[in-house]
Amino acid sequence: MKHPSSATMKYILVTGGVISGIGKGIIASSVGTILKSCGLHVTAIKIDPYINIDAGTFSPYEHGEVFVLDDGGEVDLDLGNYERFLDIRLIRDNNLTTGKIYQSVITKERRGDYLGKTVQVVPHITDAIQEWVMRQAKISVDVDGVEPQVCVIELGGTVGDIESMPFIEAFRQFQFKVKRENFCNIHVSLIPQPNTTGEQKTKPTQNSVRELRGLGLSPDLIMCRCATVLETSVKEKISMFCHVEPTQVICVQDVPSLYRVPLLLESQGVVDYFCRRLNLPIELKPRKMLTKWKEMADRSDRLLEHVSIALVGKYTKLSDSYTSVIKALEHSALAINYKLEVKYIDSADLEAVTLRDEPVKYHEAWQKLCSSHGVLVPGGFGVRGTEGKIQAINWARKQNKPFLGVCLGMQLAVCEFARNVLGWEDANSTEFNPESRHPVVIDMPEHNPGQMGGTMRLGKRRTIFTSTSRKLYGDVEYVEERHRHRFEVNPELKHHFEKKGFHFVGQDVEGERMEVIELEDHGYFVGVQYHPEFTSRPIKPSPPYFGLLLAAAGKLPSYLTKGCRLSPRKNKIK
Repeated sequence: MKHPSSATMKYILVTGGVISGIGKGIIASSVGTILKSCGLHVTAIKIDPYINIDAGTFSPYEHGEVFVLDDGGEVDLDLGNYERFLDIRLIRDNNLTTGKIYQSVITKERRGDYLGKTVQVVPHITDAIQEWVMRQAKISVDVDGVEPQVCVIELGGTVGDIESMPFIEAFRQFQFKVKRENFCNIHVSLIPQPNTTGEQKTKPTQNSVRELRGLGLSPDLIMCRCATVLETSVKEKISMFCHVEPTQVICVQDVPSLYRVPLLLESQGVVDYFCRRLNLPIELKPRKMLTKWKEMADRSDRLLEHVSIALVGKYTKLSDSYTSVIKALEHSALAINYKLEVKYIDSADLEAVTLRDEPVKYHEAWQKLCSSHGVLVPGGFGVRGTEGKIQAINWARKQNKPFLGVCLGMQLAVCEFARNVLGWEDANSTEFNPESRHPVVIDMPEHNPGQMGGTMRLGKRRTIFTSTSRKLYGDVEYVEERHRHRFEVNPELKHHFEKKGFHFVGQDVEGERMEVIELEDHGYFVGVQYHPEFTSRPIKPSPPYFGLLLAAAGKLPSYLTKGCRLSPRKNKIK
């Protein structure tokens, strides 16, 4: 194999047609995974055509969760898919938005870099897009620091949208700049199957491909998202009308687990196609990394025992709002061979107001909470539903139910304990009650209230600790996890909590920020100020989540006594 830096960079552009949210992110991640399993170094770029500079100010209902990177970049949740599938570490510049491109071009224009020229979408914006992609593709995302050989680029939105036009034009030019053998386009399209006839319809795909070709990009692979396997006649029809060979039409039907998607693509000859089309430096051999995915997919399909976790949050109507949290729970459940059931509970439904106005909803929410094996209160912003979260935490604490609080979840656990054990009835966060006489959670000194975007404590920070959590992390002295918060536990009140058995077992390097809490004489009651879900991987579950699942399945005590090892014999599925 040639040394990576002497080889030419290969670019794979993933576009989408018909509807957004069709699964481009998973397909882009799966393509990267297959190529990585062939021994190539792969990086990924996500392009979002919106004008926001980053995803930091979005409501999770707008765009799903905000994913945080090591460098504090607040980005689209698809970058989380890339990191989890490919086990890589990305930076904020791997997420490109219209806002970032225009900002960079306008800054140059103000500096006089364009020498008095009229600054226009073509060539200035399109050139800036191409330069950004070429520059970012070279940056290593692996621990070994090797320059990538393949860059998978996902263009968000749907072909034909007015806002993605400059990007499509940029890539139309780009394919000639980098030469045909170094660039290919995967187009992901929807094959609807109306209930009336049950027949797979190709017209939306034909229209979408026609539009893309009219804009100067010709898809090399058409990946068809469909509910059931694509019929041969349908495949042939797409091939005929969309100017590709039948082998270039790939069927991506709904599968029971996401781990199956890379296997599904690989089984349809996607690797052989890329080898020929992009002249990739790989010898086709049995692919080690994919056997790992196959094993995970098989295990996930055969799980018999169930464990249920109540997710008590504010954005429960859209599961994308908690993508990383759910993935972290899934990784942990898979590690102990349990099938995960997430019970979504809108925290506002647990409050007295709901009992008064909608008693059925109230009782259903409490029934869900009481029947679950563990409770998770994730991060969030804003006052709505916080009292309901405090109620859920109170219940978990008193009933000795396994509990994990993340970011705001941890801060509310501090409020709950202050109110109900320390007797400070108005204890609160200054975020929700600036007048509280017991401000147990306060504004951080460096937070600038005038600005919303990028003013939090963001990215990778070190936490030093002593405790069960430390054991779960493999008995290390410190960990580095990703943060995203504006408020913190008030360090001046710490000793009041410690006296009553509520321990702050993890702190930042200066020992001033409270990072991890644990309650003594409770099976598992843990809160973390950081977001451990962002670094959870299918084969390496995040320790705080893993602890929650072990406790919920009743396996934590034996796991800790065995020196943090699962007993392999019991763990194998019969």
